[in-house]
Amino acid sequence: MEISDEKRIMEHCLNKTCNSTCTEIPYEQSKTLLVAVYSIVFAIGLPANCLTCLLTFVQIQRNNVVAIYIFSLSLCDLMYLSTLPLWIIYVQNGHKWTMDDIYSCKITGFIFFCNIYISILLLCCISVDRYLGLVYSLESRGIRGQKLASIIVCVLFAVVAGVHTPVFFMNDNQNCTKTCFETVPLTILLASLSFGRFLVGFVIPFTILIFTNYKIFQATKRSSSLTCRQKTKVKYMAIAIIVIFLICFAPYHAVLIIRAIYFMFNQDCPCPFENKIYPVFTVFLCLGTANGVADPIIYVLVSENIREDCYRSLRRLRWNSSKLNSSTDHNTESRKLETLKESEERGQTEEDKEITDSSDIQKTCTTGIDQESGS
Repeated sequence: MEISDEKRIMEHCLNKTCNSTCTEIPYEQSKTLLVAVYSIVFAIGLPANCLTCLLTFVQIQRNNVVAIYIFSLSLCDLMYLSTLPLWIIYVQNGHKWTMDDIYSCKITGFIFFCNIYISILLLCCISVDRYLGLVYSLESRGIRGQKLASIIVCVLFAVVAGVHTPVFFMNDNQNCTKTCFETVPLTILLASLSFGRFLVGFVIPFTILIFTNYKIFQATKRSSSLTCRQKTKVKYMAIAIIVIFLICFAPYHAVLIIRAIYFMFNQDCPCPFENKIYPVFTVFLCLGTANGVADPIIYVLVSENIREDCYRSLRRLRWNSSKLNSSTDHNTESRKLETLKESEERGQTEEDKEITDSSDIQKTCTTGIDQESGS
């Protein structure tokens, strides 16, 4: 009995005829959740990030340094959100890439993974810039500037894109399984890359976020020039950044490193474990898409300047609308008055005519009576 069970497990370990892929991956378990989350994120994130780009662009014109990072973050999120319809179709089709062009899958996956790490690094840039602006406001006055921020953003985009360029030259299992960037089980190369992504793409940025936001909180707590409301705002802002970072990126990287460690110690038969952890991995990967909705909420709605611009724009739009309505009402009233005046004039004319006619009739009647009296 034990030999039979072991043989059965080994048969399910790897499909040797299909380039060493795992079979019986439970794609259907998380299908509904993935489609729902992707659809909600796309519906909310697309207009939210478009509005963020518009408002932060106005702030860039006013020499706001942080606005450059937020603007770049929104552009990055928009690039990823544009690929979500393809991911929705992919999940609906049972994790099968139905497009004939293999490079469409590679480009979509390239944008997805670039978005994750560009977003993480830009969050770090925003926190570091706030840290320098609050803790070292005088010393950093000559360092912080839009030119340096623009250079940093360009370097980040170039480095992250360069690191992920090899995806275009990697041979995956798509020709056999029709999946897109879902190599199950991992290879030694992918497992090694997972360790690097976990360290450089999560641990180090998370350490930077913790350090900078903690120092920001300490500086505002000791400050005597800030009001209690401003201190509370800075405190909640720091907490929100950490919480969003943990929700969006921590679960994915935790499962990523667990898969890599397990594969390194169980290279002969990793599939039973992969079959069990796959639904959890896809759900945690899906949480990363929530970053596209969380970024505008944190960095736009909390910003006083951008929020005031939004309110100002809404007031201007409302004023123009009311002005247009009042102008329309005025024209309507004018037309009504003109119509009423014309009707009154016609009525007066008819009355005059009636008076004239009645006087003529009266004259005729009087003449007739006089004639009868004379006769």
